[in-house]
Amino acid sequence: MIQISPDNMAERFMRYVQIDTQSDPTSSAHPSTEKQKDLSRLLHRELLGMGITDASTDEFGYVYATIPGNSEKKNIPAICFCAHVDTAPDCSGTNIKPIHHRYYDGADIVLPDDATQVLSVTTSPYLKEHLNHGIITASGLTLLGADDKSGVAAIMEAALFFKQNPAVKHGDIKILFTPDEEVGQGTAKVDMQKLGAQYGYTMDGGESGCLEDETFSADAAIITIQGVIVHPGYAKDKLVNALKIAGAVLDALPKNEWSPETTSGKEGFVHPVAVNGIAETATLQFIVRDFTVAGLQQHHSRLKKIAEEVVSGFAGATMEYGITEQYRNMKEVLDQHPEVVAYAEEAIGRAGLTVKKESIRGGTDGSRFSYIGMPCANIFTGMQNIHSKLEWVGTKDMAKAAETIVHLSMIWEERG
Repeated sequence: MIQISPDNMAERFMRYVQIDTQSDPTSSAHPSTEKQKDLSRLLHRELLGMGITDASTDEFGYVYATIPGNSEKKNIPAICFCAHVDTAPDCSGTNIKPIHHRYYDGADIVLPDDATQVLSVTTSPYLKEHLNHGIITASGLTLLGADDKSGVAAIMEAALFFKQNPAVKHGDIKILFTPDEEVGQGTAKVDMQKLGAQYGYTMDGGESGCLEDETFSADAAIITIQGVIVHPGYAKDKLVNALKIAGAVLDALPKNEWSPETTSGKEGFVHPVAVNGIAETATLQFIVRDFTVAGLQQHHSRLKKIAEEVVSGFAGATMEYGITEQYRNMKEVLDQHPEVVAYAEEAIGRAGLTVKKESIRGGTDGSRFSYIGMPCANIFTGMQNIHSKLEWVGTKDMAKAAETIVHLSMIWEERG
């Protein structure tokens, strides 16, 4: 019987979330904010304190560590468990004050530093699963940081379990903590050779029992519009304003479909995220999402056609359409290594949970890892209402995530 204490999880998690690690999407540095390294250094010290002798932190804020295998079997793959240290730029992560509601009774929770922030079963029905158990919230002025410090805490608590229970057999376990996942740079400077894992799991999911083996495939698109510029005092029948063309392109987009706010499930979308420019030249930036590459191509063709038709109505104006690949659906890789997901399903079941397989309408570090040599699925940690002041996490969910890590490591050893 593998049991990890929810109270121990809570203590560890609350220690981590009080460290401000917000990343910055406008920065070109790695990591995007130096303060992320504050948590990286703490994790490094704690790993060394557990007796994990090869723990290290590099100049980019990545933390690497190995729990050496203790099995007599020689061909067990090295398995990585990964979480990210940064919190999202969407909501303040400064001066987080976590509150442990040790025995949640089902009543509304008014967060003390902002009475307008109310956590309730009505808006967060998953709270019903935590009656008489502990939940952790912030105080109302910040996000909590459960995304992804719940994953960090689960990995660290599982690591401590292995060090304290050497009779539990496992192969080499690789631990990786990354910066900048929230700004799309979580794998930008990772050293895969140093990591040395064949398969991996990001601990970065939601409800207890959730297992995600599929993400969006993602591109960025940029439309550059060139108008015709002349002195505005003499512009009659000559000036063609690129900003107005950009507005016309946006206005031509479908109103009731094809956008994040009108799609769900396996539907893809095209989403304008920025407009920049002057009267002479303007750019429109989009994110393009679908679960298949063919779907991405269809979205690009449609968007380009809409823009070309609009621009053609402005004499003398021209446009260019550019595409940047961001990440691809990890399922295309995981389907070639079915044991990665199958073993995770078994581990979640051994932890006493019902498996909920889901597709992510977004991406994880696992999307990139899967395409750079480490097939990688995503496992729950319990985080809810992420990136908001009403973010919360259940302590029993975090404990079950840590137990799942232990069971999963044992299964890889058993099948080795």
